[in-house]
Amino acid sequence: MANTFTQIHIQLVFATKFRQAMISDRWENRLFEYITAIIQNHKHKVLAINGMPDHIHILVGFRPNQALSDLVREIKKSSTNWINEEGLTTYKFAWQEGYSGFSYTKSHIPQVIIYIQKKHHEKVNFLDEYVKILESLEIDYNPAYIFSEPI
Repeated sequence: MANTFTQIHIQLVFATKFRQAMISDRWENRLFEYITAIIQNHKHKVLAINGMPDHIHILVGFRPNQALSDLVREIKKSSTNWINEEGLTTYKFAWQEGYSGFSYTKSHIPQVIIYIQKKHHEKVNFLDEYVKILESLEIDYNPAYIFSEPI
């Protein structure tokens, strides 16, 4: 639409199913490239992407031409299919249901990029990291619904 100006920065966070350590450092960069291509094909911009064996962070310069949930659905569906078709995991790969999307102003972007790129993830487990993000952004949550566990 003509005369439409936006500046939308979203950090996406989602985990592997049951937070299992399924993403290998042998192929994580290929996964990040694959996901980056999906996002770019939808006319958005990846500002940072990184993760650990059980979760991923993506900072996206988001254009309002698509619902965020539709983009995440496409990322998760396509990357799941790619991982399984390439035979990159011993067991069937899947992402956890749901995702988190946190918005940031332009002045916060450099800090968010540093946060995503840092290796602090190796010292803190994902659940603790995730709860800390929710609490720092003052997001109400019910601990019973953060992640599902295997039965």
